[in-house]
Amino acid sequence: MTPTIDRTTGPQTEAGNQKSLLGFMRYTLGDEQVVVSPNEDRELYHSHLKTFQDEHQPQGATEEHLVQSLADLSWRLNRVVALETNILSLCYSTRGLVEALFDQAKALANLSLHSHRLSRQFKETLAHLRDLQKIRRAEEEQDMDKLLVIMEMYEDRGETYDPSADGFVFTEMQINQAIQARDRERLVDEAYESFESDDDSDYESD
Repeated sequence: MTPTIDRTTGPQTEAGNQKSLLGFMRYTLGDEQVVVSPNEDRELYHSHLKTFQDEHQPQGATEEHLVQSLADLSWRLNRVVALETNILSLCYSTRGLVEALFDQAKALANLSLHSHRLSRQFKETLAHLRDLQKIRRAEEEQDMDKLLVIMEMYEDRGETYDPSADGFVFTEMQINQAIQARDRERLVDEAYESFESDDDSDYESD
């Protein structure tokens, strides 16, 4: 989603628009704490953030922080595009044309540098998040395998088992899904072994 820059209020002349837009650019690009500026739509930003949360499904404070950073960096990159469009759309009078074009070129150059830095940060943050989630999912898979072994052992004894007593934090739905996946894998293995056995019998009879 691209942040919108409100130009319906403020200066109405082209010179005033130019100064206002360049001032807004210096304000938003110069302060690293500015994510959603007063000229931008906060509801649109929160909708933008939710798309990243839905895509990456962060677990824990660190992953949530990284996803927040991705959304903020993406928002800032979209803002750069909006600023470039607005700067290029400005019209200049003959008077002071050289100075105005010089300011425009300088502003576009600054935007380009800012865009490259944000893109680099976005890629680094995304790589960090993916590495962290890969490690977490591998650990979760190992813990789930351990849990299923323990549950099966208790089931064979006719006893009930409380996973939380040993520190397991999986939901009932996650456990049921893992059990179903394990049972499907066993059925596939049994079917394959049966096929192999029948194939060997046919070969021996020939």
